Amino acid sequence: MTQDMSSSPVSPLPDWARSLGQAPHSGRFREFPEAFQVEEQMSFTPEGEGEHLWLHCEKRNLSTAQLIRHLSHQLEVAPRDIGVSGLKDHTALTLQWVSVALTGRPTPPGLRDHIEMDGLRLLDAGRHPRKLRRGVHRANRFALYVTGEAVAEGSLEARWHELAAHGVPNYFGPQRFGHQGSNLTRARALMARGWKKKQDRDGFLLSSARSFLFNQVLSARIEQGNWASGLEGDVFNLEGSASQFAGEALDDALRTRLAALDIHSTGPLWGRGDSGVSGEARALERTVAEREPSLAEGIEKAGAAPMRRPLRLCLQSPELERDGEGLWLRFSLARGGFATAVLRELFQHPAL
Repeated sequence: MTQDMSSSPVSPLPDWARSLGQAPHSGRFREFPEAFQVEEQMSFTPEGEGEHLWLHCEKRNLSTAQLIRHLSHQLEVAPRDIGVSGLKDHTALTLQWVSVALTGRPTPPGLRDHIEMDGLRLLDAGRHPRKLRRGVHRANRFALYVTGEAVAEGSLEARWHELAAHGVPNYFGPQRFGHQGSNLTRARALMARGWKKKQDRDGFLLSSARSFLFNQVLSARIEQGNWASGLEGDVFNLEGSASQFAGEALDDALRTRLAALDIHSTGPLWGRGDSGVSGEARALERTVAEREPSLAEGIEKAGAAPMRRPLRLCLQSPELERDGEGLWLRFSLARGGFATAVLRELFQHPAL
């Protein structure tokens, strides 16, 4: 379905700063499911034996939650016995792995006919000793078809090449905060009362609160002009790795590595305890947290451990192809990256 810009609701979330400034033209995306394609990229495949049946699924107009419910019913297992590495979009064509615990049970005969339905195809299947855990995929490969004024006027292509060369702000996308920011609204209320596991069993509200503070820090650093060039006291993340280190003095060697996209400054996933930053970086993050005391204090009282997330994303293997009145954008993002963070740098749209 085409997203009608004139009737789309205005997001209550802040209009966080963009690295390239406000985009001059509007655009459209996700006009039909095949216009937003996502493929999970794993660094391993099922071993061929074990108690868990791994399924490589292609889904169209189907959320990951709907997929889990369907497999739970068809294979007669509890939803908790189904594992996924990540949640994939509903209005999209997505490829992802799912594991199903079949302890002591063989793979059902006629598996494909048993689980396929409208919007769901089984691409591959194999047994594996372990359940699929969240966040084990290496990256996501996107193929996005975009149209609109930004394509016609050519501003999108120029901005795309800037992002490919210099990286993208690693914002959490609007889907992290729920429809019209509903998860964040609920998180504020829950933090004010005192976070309790039974009121947030999956941790979505806690995650929404931490994501909001991260985005606030990233936006402040873009406005200050140091999100990509570093700040005294930063903790840095090595590109393509989970490895992090404290930089202490921001010397020429670190600046050279930042410019080469070899390392990235990080921002906080707020928690109780030392986050590792110092100096100017710590002062900035404290200032942001002081503006949101109920969220910051609520997260700390919930016992969340502090973590760090890169402020910058690299577009891996970026490709741009003109097709009729639109453009295909193809790129990979490390796990945890949001394609919507890329799109909001390229054009204006109410959902971004």
